[in-house]
Amino acid sequence: MTSPETRGGVFSSRYAWYVVAILLIANVSFWIDRQILALLVIPVRRDLGLSLTQMGYLIGLPFAVFSTLMGLPIARISDTANRRNVITIGIAVWSVMTALCGLAGSFGKLLLARIGVGVGESSLQPATNSLLADAFPPERLGTAMGVYSMGIFIGSGLAYFIGGWIVGLVSVQEAWHWPIVGAIRPWQTVFMVVGLPGLLIAAVTMTLREPPRRGSVARVPMSALWSYVRANLRTYLSVSLGFAASATVNVGISFWLATFLVQQHGWPASRAGMTQGLLTMTIGALGVVAGGRATDWFTRRGKTDGALRVGIIGAVGMLVSATAYPFAGSDASAIAWLVIVNLFAALPWGAASTAIAEVVPAEMRAQGAALYFVVVQTLSVAIGPIAVGAIADHVFHNDRAIREALAILNVVGMSIAIVLLTYGLPAFRRTIATRDAWKSQ
Repeated sequence: MTSPETRGGVFSSRYAWYVVAILLIANVSFWIDRQILALLVIPVRRDLGLSLTQMGYLIGLPFAVFSTLMGLPIARISDTANRRNVITIGIAVWSVMTALCGLAGSFGKLLLARIGVGVGESSLQPATNSLLADAFPPERLGTAMGVYSMGIFIGSGLAYFIGGWIVGLVSVQEAWHWPIVGAIRPWQTVFMVVGLPGLLIAAVTMTLREPPRRGSVARVPMSALWSYVRANLRTYLSVSLGFAASATVNVGISFWLATFLVQQHGWPASRAGMTQGLLTMTIGALGVVAGGRATDWFTRRGKTDGALRVGIIGAVGMLVSATAYPFAGSDASAIAWLVIVNLFAALPWGAASTAIAEVVPAEMRAQGAALYFVVVQTLSVAIGPIAVGAIADHVFHNDRAIREALAILNVVGMSIAIVLLTYGLPAFRRTIATRDAWKSQ
């Protein structure tokens, strides 16, 4: 007998979208908890007496290092165990550790708590990629991934918005009083407010059913993953490095945009952060869904490389718009260009998740996704924020040359993305065509 959630052994359309909705909420929590510290740099440095180098470690290191160390082991579990349980445990871990960031009184304690956030968050993306690829047919997977990927932009946007609000609030009230915890500062309250609701999200996630797997559930050796990647090296490198180049530009812009608006347009930091958040959570969210739907449009017309085509379209749009906005002469024109930037910056990410879900055989899909996310996240976090500052310091020798540095990073990064994704098109089509034959060997 089938349950109301399934029809013929697979998820019904209605229930599959319920799964997407819950995982979208989890993804929003993921990105809020990850991004929030970057928007609280000033009060955290002041109260804990930290250097800029220490803040850099806290913002990027726990995710670059521990996603690399934990991503593949957790993905191996996801390829055979219940993916819902893996996701639920990860949500609970990162939520508790985010709340504990609010109780940290030193660099060491805050670093340990951020490492805990990174470990918990290592579970979400690979397991979700695998789960959604089993819950939706290929011609609807792009839209599903696009809706799920809205969490990147809603979560990041909320983080920017909250950060901008806190920047304005810090000067008004020095401490809030919580039961049991006592007096804590506004930035510490933010960590607790954004972290603790994740426990409720984890509880709701436990209501999800595991979709039937399309491939074998037998554990494949790690050597099989490396063998498959080597056999499809052009595909894997073009997808991973092409989308990593796009992500590097996005991360660089997200880290420096508020500073740019303060520096070039004279905005208060609170206005800059809240404007950035509003654009990200609205235009960015629309853009990522549009990219997912465009991927499905290509797929229905027999274009198996549609995900890469969407990535190229997004990079071309960024090449124009994200080179133009730094030189806009007025607030109105800068915002107009930034609306277009947010649209094209978001366009590829539902497509990117679809691409990596489609090119890897089902029995090791989570591991393939984890390897992709390691490349994209490590390179984008390691290069994006640093590149802008380094260009301003070492090319222009002027710490007010943020706009020139943003433009140069965009031109270089998006040009690389266009070249790599275009180079990967024929290899991507071959991989899709031979993937199922590899599974049956």
